[in-house]
Amino acid sequence: MSEKPFYETMYILRPDIPEEEVDRHLKKYSEILVKSGTDVLDSQMRGKRRLAYPISKHKEGIYVQLSHQGNGQQVAVLEKAMRLSEDVIRYLTVKQHGPLPTPKSTSKDEEGEKSKTEKEEIKSPENSKKVPAKEEKKEDAKEK
Repeated sequence: MSEKPFYETMYILRPDIPEEEVDRHLKKYSEILVKSGTDVLDSQMRGKRRLAYPISKHKEGIYVQLSHQGNGQQVAVLEKAMRLSEDVIRYLTVKQHGPLPTPKSTSKDEEGEKSKTEKEEIKSPENSKKVPAKEEKKEDAKEK
């Protein structure tokens, strides 16, 4: 494996904290990773969701996903900070192998441009021409 592994940390914040506080947590944990010499690949707030079972008498939680790449030493530092925080009710870090995740765009302009290019690809004549498998084999035989 030539590619370095990356890590995904999913953590759940208490549902009763304000949105500004959630943003502070996002920045706080990203800064902890940067200080430990880690590349922060992506940080996403997944929103408030119902928990499968009550945790500390909470039935809902605010899910946040944090993707980072480093030597692995940063995980202990990050999880210690989360363990000491009263706002984090659960966290889990998973080591991932393979291609790096693509960061999600948050601006509506970029999403609009992306959907336009996808629609153009679908409408292009190259994609509309479909040759059945039997005819492809016949054409390949004729060329030989």
